[in-house]
Amino acid sequence: MKIFFSVGEPSGDLHGANLIKELRRQNPGIECVGYGGPKMAAAGCQLHADLTQLAVMWFLRVLLNLHHFWGLYRRARGYFRDVRPDAVVLIDYPGFNWWIARAAKKYGIPVFYYGVPQMWAWAPWRVRKMRRLVDHVLCKLPFEADWYKSRQCHATYVGHPYFDEVRRQSLDQAFVDEQSQRPGMLVTILPGSRTQEVAKNLSSFLKAAGEIRRRVPDVRFAVASFNEKQAALARQLVAALEVPVEVFAGRTPELIRLGRCCLACSGSVSLELLYHAKPTIILYRVGWFPYTVARNLFIKVKFITLVNLLAADDPFLRAGARYDPRAAAAEDVLFPEHLTYEDRTQQMAAQIAAWLSDESRYERRVRELQELKQQHASGGASSRAAGYILRHLGSGTPALSGPHFDRSVLPSAGKRREESEK
Repeated sequence: MKIFFSVGEPSGDLHGANLIKELRRQNPGIECVGYGGPKMAAAGCQLHADLTQLAVMWFLRVLLNLHHFWGLYRRARGYFRDVRPDAVVLIDYPGFNWWIARAAKKYGIPVFYYGVPQMWAWAPWRVRKMRRLVDHVLCKLPFEADWYKSRQCHATYVGHPYFDEVRRQSLDQAFVDEQSQRPGMLVTILPGSRTQEVAKNLSSFLKAAGEIRRRVPDVRFAVASFNEKQAALARQLVAALEVPVEVFAGRTPELIRLGRCCLACSGSVSLELLYHAKPTIILYRVGWFPYTVARNLFIKVKFITLVNLLAADDPFLRAGARYDPRAAAAEDVLFPEHLTYEDRTQQMAAQIAAWLSDESRYERRVRELQELKQQHASGGASSRAAGYILRHLGSGTPALSGPHFDRSVLPSAGKRREESEK
């Protein structure tokens, strides 16, 4: 049995690697090939290209790399025509992966989307593409599966694969012990896994660190960089701002464990912070124009942080106003968050200083995070997803020809337009 993977994000590389390990555990004869990253290669995937090298954001950067994407698409299409793998598994990376799905469907190859795009948050009208091109939608979040099912997609909830990775992490205990002996409470800074995110967010975090230190002198800071390249950039920013902050590469799990609380860029790391029950402030700094466009045209949910979405009774905007971090009750949200083009240094510093200084306030937030963790962080997503894929491939059921839904249950065109504008 041969499965073709298409994975373009560093986080997707991690989830793809864990899925491959489970597939091979449950079916040792399985062969995995395709596009991914170094973790998938280490798990036994025969990479045709390292797609994670093209993990780009924003429209202009995509255009500049269009020739690379086109070449990879043509190579995959030729492979589907000549080899006909038993299935295609997509993980995140929707722009490029829609083309891979389209090529697979052309040759009658079943498509599984594991870790589906969060179109419920920013582009609900794209669900038509999911119905047409994807046979099996494997969802990470419980409300996500309900959303896709209500729109006639063949969706199932398998859990978030990030928790599988967090549960099996092995810490460098010598590093943890050495850091634990140092005086002062630690605030861990997590500026993101993409260089663009680091460039946008780290200066704001360092500025907040200076303000926190003025309020709580007995505190120290450490930046958890994704790799050495980003650590070098972080050290440059630290030196320029003259803030006493240490920078480490490849120490994210240890620094999360060591931190009393954290400052973090929005992303899947919030799930790791939930797993360790670390009170955290979330920041995602963008320019004024993308902020305005995203807020007014695309974002359809109250929060940008996965943990806050998991905790919400109803995460969608139809049930209430958008979250405002400056509102009186903003700190009641598990991870106060800032999607902004403005300077939010004072708000972030005030909340972190409160967790550092007020033990009852800090412990209350830790208890709330532990309760949510018990509900959602049990793990097993990789095993469930692998079992699902193998069951459907082994059943002899032919690939569903998209669209694989009953057209009679679809709303009228007018209602669909109405829904997409909500």
